[in-house]
Amino acid sequence: MTVEKAKISPGMAQYLSIKAEHPTTLVFFRIGDFYELFFEDAEKASRLLGITLTRRGQSAGEPVVMAGV
Repeated sequence: MTVEKAKISPGMAQYLSIKAEHPTTLVFFRIGDFYELFFEDAEKASRLLGITLTRRGQSAGEPVVMAGV
């Protein structure tokens, strides 16, 4: 996961901080009425839970992989 720190939102900064503290845990991050996972967590959750994998925004020129419930 490569993230351009100067261009991240406050919410993504908070997510990355939590993920850094819990690197082996799938982090479901609440955004509004939904819980979202990003990057590798999104890919794992998509496989394990059968939820749709999508992309939004960009990080280092690549779309950010996400999944939500």
